[in-house]
Amino acid sequence: MSVPLPFILNHQYNPGMGKKSVHWADINADKIIREKGEKETYVCASGITPSGTVHIGNFREIISVELVVRALRDKGKNARFIYSWDDYDVFRKVPVNMPKQDLLKEYLRKPITLVPDTRGRYASYAEANEKELEDLLPVVGVDPDYIYQASRYRASEYAEGIRTALEHRETIRKLLNEHRTKPLPEEWWPVSVFSNFTDRDNTTVLGWDGEWGVTYRCEDTGREETVDLRKTSAVKLPWRIDWPMRWKAEGVDFEPAGKDHHSEGGSFDTAKKIVQEVYGGEAPVSFQYDFIRIKGRGGKISSSTGEVISLKDVLEIYPPEIVRYLFVGTRPNTEFAISFDLDVLKIYEDYDKCERIYFGVQQINEKKKEKENRIYELSQVNGVPEEMPYQVPLRHLCNLLQIHGGDIDAVISLFEDVKESQKERLRVRAECAWNWITQFSPEDFRFSLQTEEDPIVSLSDAEAKAVSLLSEEVGNFDDHTERSLGEAIYAIAEKTALEPKDLFTTVYRVLIGKEKGPRLAGFMMIVGKEKLQTIFQRYR
Repeated sequence: MSVPLPFILNHQYNPGMGKKSVHWADINADKIIREKGEKETYVCASGITPSGTVHIGNFREIISVELVVRALRDKGKNARFIYSWDDYDVFRKVPVNMPKQDLLKEYLRKPITLVPDTRGRYASYAEANEKELEDLLPVVGVDPDYIYQASRYRASEYAEGIRTALEHRETIRKLLNEHRTKPLPEEWWPVSVFSNFTDRDNTTVLGWDGEWGVTYRCEDTGREETVDLRKTSAVKLPWRIDWPMRWKAEGVDFEPAGKDHHSEGGSFDTAKKIVQEVYGGEAPVSFQYDFIRIKGRGGKISSSTGEVISLKDVLEIYPPEIVRYLFVGTRPNTEFAISFDLDVLKIYEDYDKCERIYFGVQQINEKKKEKENRIYELSQVNGVPEEMPYQVPLRHLCNLLQIHGGDIDAVISLFEDVKESQKERLRVRAECAWNWITQFSPEDFRFSLQTEEDPIVSLSDAEAKAVSLLSEEVGNFDDHTERSLGEAIYAIAEKTALEPKDLFTTVYRVLIGKEKGPRLAGFMMIVGKEKLQTIFQRYR
């Protein structure tokens, strides 16, 4: 027997291509084409230092780039998404969530790529953080070309770019000083050096020979050395110079950045000037994205401390298409919260409504429909499904899962009209629902049906009589609708001289051992005749 679900929708619809709505990703794609002109391929970039677990705030930049890349491709353009791992940056702080803290402290001030993975999974700490994200990104439809900056620096691929920075030392100093309260000293050089004696960056640049030779002193050992930029792995550019150098080297057309980078005098401002005046290039089209808050779950978002909410954490509560929907439906410069509390129910409802609008099941005006359609398209991992997915409202799904003790197969089997092609999405939703119930839902949202192991609830004579009468109604369950059962419950309350609310409390205590629960008549219909009779039998 199929569970009565008036809100479950199973419609098939074949949408036409239609006109794309004006979404922020499309607007930025148009801006790139307009400002960069017609090109064979547009290069869109993102990147991060793998100093710890890549958190969901970092993911906002990644998904923002992917959405613009998708918008470019929808316009018939070739677009390449490059993602740089800045794994030749300095290891500055040991995250609190990493094992073998004392061992890791020995690697402070060394390149991250040289730090060991103390969990023993990968060749380095950097690679461990990189692979953790790389394995997850395809799940949400993101598949960039990865660039590992440590490999490029250690192979001296940026020798020309480093020499150019040295040649324009004074220009760079002037540009950086425009936004500094304390000017850079005369002995400042636009490069940093990892000592070949210790691998640490505790060094002082002593001079440059005007060609390829850079001389430095290792402050830990006192030793001096001259290295050839074309052969050494020791020299790299600081962030504010490295960024514009790579814009030019990689031909970047688009790269967003956080509002800290986009602040007046921030790294984007200086990089824009340096790429023009030093490297003879152009800054990419950009926009700033805002921060993300977390609701219903503790923890700061900080890779270096290890206190993070990662993409993996979010995927435990939201299916991939809803993870994308969170970002697609929010302008990048708007702060928003990713919720683990009761707001999860609303987010699922909003996504389901968007889906119904796309497949023509729910009607709205054309202007809003155009917007919702584009949001739905961009939210999908591998293109829009050929038929509308089988929708089960999250609240209802949570009730079913709790009734069946988390048995997802048992719950799916209740839906007799679900197609085989729809089961995988439904299963993922059920897995996310169960994770949310067991980990984050409020205590009063959780329940489990009473079993033989649970103690019998003490009842007054009137309460016992009411339960007995209700048990008889369950015997006639096949003749009931939710409405008629509700009417029967009120009739039993009147017959036993109980206030309806007191009868509700009694039945909840008998069924789930709590004072409150889901709407009673509908809940009993979902629990079903067999399970109800097993429980009520204990009170006869």
